[in-house]
Amino acid sequence: YSLSSPLFSDYSDKLRFVYIPEGKKLGYEKNKVFLFPVGSILIKTFAYLNTNGSLNPQLLETRLLIHANSGWKTISYIWNKEQTEAYLEIAGKTTEVSFINKEGEKITFDYSVPTQIQCKGCHLKNDKISPIGPSIRQLNKDFDYAQGIQNQLIHWEKAKILSSLPDISKIPQLPVWDDETTGSLHERAMAYLDINCGHCHREEGPANTSGLRLRYNEIDPYKIGIMKKPVAAGKGTGGRPYDIVPGQPDQSILIYRMESTDPGKMMPEVGRKIVHKEGVEMIRDWISHLK
Repeated sequence: YSLSSPLFSDYSDKLRFVYIPEGKKLGYEKNKVFLFPVGSILIKTFAYLNTNGSLNPQLLETRLLIHANSGWKTISYIWNKEQTEAYLEIAGKTTEVSFINKEGEKITFDYSVPTQIQCKGCHLKNDKISPIGPSIRQLNKDFDYAQGIQNQLIHWEKAKILSSLPDISKIPQLPVWDDETTGSLHERAMAYLDINCGHCHREEGPANTSGLRLRYNEIDPYKIGIMKKPVAAGKGTGGRPYDIVPGQPDQSILIYRMESTDPGKMMPEVGRKIVHKEGVEMIRDWISHLK
């Protein structure tokens, strides 16, 4: 499966799969992640496919979210250099990787596989591990299956792993953050912030004490960060007084943290080593248009 606006992870490609136990079905909740039955597994492989360059494809890691009787469990496997096997890794690892960007340039940097504790940090909701990406609005899009292109939700319903699906025209759909035809600048900015920041910056998340709320459907300007002073950002403010200053991206803490690669200043705190220049450019544009 794929998402409308996926998390940025150092420009890596992601191969996503879902396993649902035979005879079980997903539960539908509007604007929320699906209710997965016990025994479900979410599988995500991070790779650089390098389809636009001379480098060979490289599998980096495969992460599993397993829904056990006691709750969700996180497990990561790291692929060997021969690309023949992946091995369980709890403590995380840093490895040098290379990929070809959209401009055809070779980029080499140290890619970090998170520790099991870091995985839990992002996936915490009300102090319990839960999935982040596969929400109804993220999955309401077409996917190129072997049998042909079809809406993912309709495909899952026909596969009998999804129950109680409303009419597809009544289901919310998340904009593609870098596609102007899918939503307004504000909608696309909130879609980007939702997947990259909202899993922590929400009422039930580990960054709830910050008062910053970056879920897609947040409508309170102050909670989004507009003219909001940080609670305890320390050196992460860059000397800027507010999270977002309308019309002034260079005076906004949000931009400072997105453009930083210093572990003590950058946001998100884990999951990237390099700056997402296209994402930053879009958020800059959004802030510039705020009044």
